[in-house]
Amino acid sequence: MSAGRWRAEAAKLNDRDENDKNVRVMKMPGKVLFCATVDYHFKAFHLPYLKWFKEQGWEVHVAASGSMDLPYVDEKYDLPIQRSPFKPANVQAYKELKAIIDQNKYSIIHCHTPMGGVLARLAARQARKKGTKVIYTAHGFHFCKGAPLLNWLVYYPIEKRLASYTDCLITINEEDYNLAINHRFKAKKIEHVHGVGVDTNQYRPVNEVQKHELRKSYGYHPDDFLLFYAAEFNKNKNQQLLIHALALLKDEVPKAKLLLAGDGALLDECRELATRLGVEKMVHFLGYRKDIQSLLSICDVAVASSLREGLPVNIMEAMSSGLPVVASDNRGHKELITNDKNGWIVDCQNEKALSEKIKLLSLNSELRIKLGLSGRNLMESAYSINHVLEQKKNIYTNFMEKQEGLKWAVH
Repeated sequence: MSAGRWRAEAAKLNDRDENDKNVRVMKMPGKVLFCATVDYHFKAFHLPYLKWFKEQGWEVHVAASGSMDLPYVDEKYDLPIQRSPFKPANVQAYKELKAIIDQNKYSIIHCHTPMGGVLARLAARQARKKGTKVIYTAHGFHFCKGAPLLNWLVYYPIEKRLASYTDCLITINEEDYNLAINHRFKAKKIEHVHGVGVDTNQYRPVNEVQKHELRKSYGYHPDDFLLFYAAEFNKNKNQQLLIHALALLKDEVPKAKLLLAGDGALLDECRELATRLGVEKMVHFLGYRKDIQSLLSICDVAVASSLREGLPVNIMEAMSSGLPVVASDNRGHKELITNDKNGWIVDCQNEKALSEKIKLLSLNSELRIKLGLSGRNLMESAYSINHVLEQKKNIYTNFMEKQEGLKWAVH
């Protein structure tokens, strides 16, 4: 064999060995880390995405405060992360998280919540230089139109600075997306995704017979006019607006009942307000509930009063259940609700405007059905878990394929 031919054959064998090596490496599973402030965040919003990574053969790790068991997770780290950025425990959480990241050599880190996002992006700075890709979902910037000046002074510079340590910044509403673009946040990519998705199979309308039977089981009458809001009792959720609006209706819509699910620091204050306004029998404080799906099924209208929202899951669940919505004016509500199409937006302090829309819906069942059906259609077409999963898969797959130049097999 001539020297030239020998070298050619040797090159072919080397190429074949290299190809075999690449195939073997390509089949090796990657590792992904999800990070947030508390572990309940993942149970409430992210199980479909943890499951998807497992289906791709990836190893899934979670880091957050809490000892909750989570499905689809190979390794779980309980860190002392605190919501307040001024808590000393966050320094220890940062050190522990950095050690975890350095040890595990993750291909992708996806962080959520303000403190989860801050700590993970700081802790992953060195890992990014070695190829780790960092994704951060902003579940509603604390600085936004109408937010207090303090929020802009504290949170805006932090988020803008940390964007430079972010390979993909995911926003969940148009206002945040435009803010990040217009203020030139230096994330390598900025994407808009429709929140965390709603399970449109679980949250769906029921027929009148089912509705009446469910009402009876909860102790309500067929002719009661039921309004629903599920939220923690705090300053931002602003339940006082709903109670004031109901007080304006107590004579005109005497069958109205306001069902408020949730606990919180301002619960007793809201009870006292209802008594003071003479509507204590019309406002039902339900406490923390695990039967939100059934409660939505018995109601006629969803209401919402919060001052600030990113993209509220409680409203998406209500719309998926076929309820019209009357909600306060903020970016998250405006993302979901179009006036006269699936509900109305009213000013956060205008209880009269809120009461007028509620009264209109109480008098017109056909309008309730029309608006509710429109909201349901919107959830199915753009905000379902399956739709959002497709959006997230496109982002994840892009980073999977770029990992060390290898093509990861994705189903």
